[in-house]
Amino acid sequence: MKVLDIQRMSTEDGPGLRTTVFLKGCPLACTWCHNPESIEPRSHVEWKGVLCIGCGICGTVCPQHGITFDENGVHTADFCNACGTCTRECPTQALELKGVNYTVDDLYKVVIKDRAFWGKDGGVTVSGGEATLQWQDVLALFQKCKEDGVHTALDTCGFNQREVFEALLPYTDIFLYDLKLFDDEEHIKYTNQSNKLIFENFEWLAGTDARIWVRTPIIPGATDTDENIKGLAGIVRDRVEKWELCAFNNLCQDKYDRLGKEWDFKGTGLMHKERMEELTQIAHENGSSVAVWSGATALTD
Repeated sequence: MKVLDIQRMSTEDGPGLRTTVFLKGCPLACTWCHNPESIEPRSHVEWKGVLCIGCGICGTVCPQHGITFDENGVHTADFCNACGTCTRECPTQALELKGVNYTVDDLYKVVIKDRAFWGKDGGVTVSGGEATLQWQDVLALFQKCKEDGVHTALDTCGFNQREVFEALLPYTDIFLYDLKLFDDEEHIKYTNQSNKLIFENFEWLAGTDARIWVRTPIIPGATDTDENIKGLAGIVRDRVEKWELCAFNNLCQDKYDRLGKEWDFKGTGLMHKERMEELTQIAHENGSSVAVWSGATALTD
């Protein structure tokens, strides 16, 4: 499995305290993505300038001779194979390998160490990127979890073949299912993919006995319209346990900077509490009494 990160003691990725495994690769390209380093399936090396002391060791030890330096910092070549040599030798950990390979057995040995912290409600969540791109390994991991009575959660954008979700369903205790935009043209504009397959899979999953939390990111100027929430409410209705409207946050700007990419939402402010409450009320009035909102909001105008 190609793992981007492992986050412990998470309270935002399902019920209880959880250990969340973030995988590499995503079929969507959301313009507001808060984990842009997860989109590309292949591993890459990331440079953190604030930690760099300019010693040059990374360039010396790189077996591919693929590291260069200029006034803007350290750069890895396109032909970098992410062997990790530079990250291991960097004395200040200014270089980090994003996308570490694990076997299912090795990954399970890592996450099960946290069992004492999960309590009766917590467990293991697999997220992304898009977790189902590595669905066979996720399935094997969840099977091991269920053998030991560990609660499992799958965070998914729903963009994969129905058969993938059919295979995962018996071993997944809760699905965290993202529904972003009701209008297909808008969905293509902001995510680079149609929402048709996502909605088809949601309709199927909602017709099973699966436990589901739907999550919608509320993005200023994109998903935060009355029409979008009305449309999604008609799909979600009360067929799930919870529909969470997640207020936009702007804490990921440094991730785009490290990747050398421009972020479409740079400088965008937080949502206001009053607007989040309005959108939640719109969801209630249009058939979804299970809608709630979460996240930090602006203190002032």
